[in-house]
Amino acid sequence: MSESKVKVKRVLFFDSGVGGLSVLNAVRQINPSIESYYLFDNECFPYGDKSEQFIVDRVDSLLESACHKFDLSAIVVACNTASTVALPELRDNIKIPIVGVVPAIKPAAKLSKNKIVGLLATPGTISRKYTQDLIENFASDCQIIKVGNANLAVIAEKRLSTGIVDTKAILKIVEPFLNKDETKRPDTVVLGCTHYPFVKDILTNLLPNVRLVDSGEAIGRRVKDVIKDASFIYTNEKQDRVFYTGNLKNIDDRLTMVRTFGFRQLEKFELLN
Repeated sequence: MSESKVKVKRVLFFDSGVGGLSVLNAVRQINPSIESYYLFDNECFPYGDKSEQFIVDRVDSLLESACHKFDLSAIVVACNTASTVALPELRDNIKIPIVGVVPAIKPAAKLSKNKIVGLLATPGTISRKYTQDLIENFASDCQIIKVGNANLAVIAEKRLSTGIVDTKAILKIVEPFLNKDETKRPDTVVLGCTHYPFVKDILTNLLPNVRLVDSGEAIGRRVKDVIKDASFIYTNEKQDRVFYTGNLKNIDDRLTMVRTFGFRQLEKFELLN
């Protein structure tokens, strides 16, 4: 083998939009030497208002295409909606490790002092049996206040791309956590969508004295575990890459944004027939 080749563990991160970059950040902190590929389904963003069957078919098609195009060590489905719907089918069809992102209900229930936990997520994630099973299995001793909203991911996506954030709209979304007597408010809120950490500072200001919990660190540890025995991939140079589907608006703003995460350029991803 040529001495110029470098060896890497290559992880593909997938989301409907760019919110999964919050997961990528967390995973990189624990796995700094990985080569990161990021694929976002811009064409069908957001997933929160799509049917379950649509999401299963779409995500499976995209990730099977990615496995044919790229040599991968693991996949992170960095999207709560896709994870709560599609993981079983993906794991049946794709024979490399797949790590999903699900709402951090278990750690939130352990952290809560007053045993009132808020779940902030997309309507799809809120309503899914997977989420209800997490609550029954790990938070049966807690009151769960569910807030499902498809627009918060869009607000976070816009902030990442343009720097503009609609604080008033976010306040309206989280009002169900606030319009209660103080003793009946959650002391812990689960950020059940990977976009939400990108508005965490706004949420912190709007929800004082509330602990916000996401899945990032746990996913980082899980990725470290699943890739430790994976074979090295040999490449000409270690290069993080980011791919999008469909026609990307505001491409210059998006390029500026992804470069802050260490990517050089945006590349269009085409499904295999």
